[in-house]
Amino acid sequence: MKKSKLNITSNPAVAEVLNSYPAPIPKKLKQLRQLILDTASEIDSVSELEETLKWGEPSYLAKKGSTVRIDWKKKKPDQYAIYFKCTSKLVVTFKEVYPTTFNYEGKRAIVFSMTDEIPVSELKQCIGKALTYHTVKHLPLLGFE
Repeated sequence: MKKSKLNITSNPAVAEVLNSYPAPIPKKLKQLRQLILDTASEIDSVSELEETLKWGEPSYLAKKGSTVRIDWKKKKPDQYAIYFKCTSKLVVTFKEVYPTTFNYEGKRAIVFSMTDEIPVSELKQCIGKALTYHTVKHLPLLGFE
């Protein structure tokens, strides 16, 4: 069941950054971006989402959430990632709930290779926990069932 309209405030520089990557990176990152926007629009408690740049990376902030970032790095050209605040319990919990579903980078990221098929449902659950982090951080496993 879809909720009412999500208000997205978007910095135009985000589109410039997304389009500045070498092919096929823009398409991959725009896919992650769309998953973030779709997830936010499905969460009743998220009415506003800010799309901006943090550390030069496309970043997404919800009022009671933890920042979610997406990026590609030249030093690892065959992968791209979705980043979460490393001091949160997010990635540690994702590893517990989805030990073999994703490839992780420490406590800060879920990493994809160019040929990976993204597990959409599971990733949207992780994004949802990040976008509502300050309301779920006290729950066992962040409220994952």
